Amino acid sequence: MAGVTHAAGPQRIFLTGEPSSGKTTVVRKAAELLAARGFKVGGMTSKEIRKGGTREGFRIEDFITHEEGVLAEVGLSNGPHVGKYTVNIRDLDEIGAGAIQRAVESAHVILIDELGPMELHSHRFIESVETALSSQKHVLGTIHKRTNHPLVMALKANPEYTILEVTLGNRGELPVQILGRITGRK
Repeated sequence: MAGVTHAAGPQRIFLTGEPSSGKTTVVRKAAELLAARGFKVGGMTSKEIRKGGTREGFRIEDFITHEEGVLAEVGLSNGPHVGKYTVNIRDLDEIGAGAIQRAVESAHVILIDELGPMELHSHRFIESVETALSSQKHVLGTIHKRTNHPLVMALKANPEYTILEVTLGNRGELPVQILGRITGRK
């Protein structure tokens, strides 16, 4: 970790906000800033699958290997349903949970995008999040605004965790604020 300056202890920072408020964009920009400072960043991020301007599902990506998979999509035949989407447990377990576990083993900062109703259908995903939170690594994640899963409720109730709401007004400055919290420089 030569050249990497850390805050006093591992930071647990979670972003929440309305859908399309920019949570994932903030996480990715913060990850870029951290990487530029010498932090190894790993974990999983998500992005929309759009066809003809219509959202048809969500992809997940391993931040270290860039391997991608389908988190959920309209028209999948197997898996739990969340709204109009069917969750792809296999890709969520292999790529999503695998990316978080890989980050626990080899990164300074673990990305978890997102803790939401789709992802929380996977027991392996939940276990990987719990492992990340019990590690001595920094965790930067996003939380679906209306999720009331016990894991999310415990995160929100923990005074040692920072929950930041992403809005149109603050999303441009949040990546720098996150960098400051993780490096210990305000």
